Amino acid sequence: MKAYQLTIPVENKPCVLAEITSILSRKKINIRSAAITSFGNSGFINLIVNNPKQGHKALAKEGILAELKEVIAVLIEDRPGGLDKLLQVLCTENINIENGYGFVIESRKNAVFVLEIKDPEPAKDLIEASGFKTLTPQELSEIEPFHYVGY
Repeated sequence: MKAYQLTIPVENKPCVLAEITSILSRKKINIRSAAITSFGNSGFINLIVNNPKQGHKALAKEGILAELKEVIAVLIEDRPGGLDKLLQVLCTENINIENGYGFVIESRKNAVFVLEIKDPEPAKDLIEASGFKTLTPQELSEIEPFHYVGY
């Protein structure tokens, strides 16, 4: 089963993100992770949601261009060198990361790094063969970062 993120090209201006979150909220789609980047007058919003296909459909219905992009979510150690270990595996095979971002699940224990790679299947096989765990779409949508920390 494949995991997906919603990638939304946007203008770099006020209220764009609020428009997107409002649409998803009305459709009861839960945002689990967000990465927002801008460059000049434009940028991208990448969202991991609990139901990416429904999210894509909801945004399209409202006239918002969004793309479902397959991603690989990799569980890594939350320690110095945790991400480097994963990236060295990919570098050894000359695999390019087109987009990536991460977040901590449990401080000093586990983190997740989300990778967008042009040809994800061979990369996923390599990652798993190198001893890393990749997350299923359900595991990815159910992650609770910092749920062990009592704020």
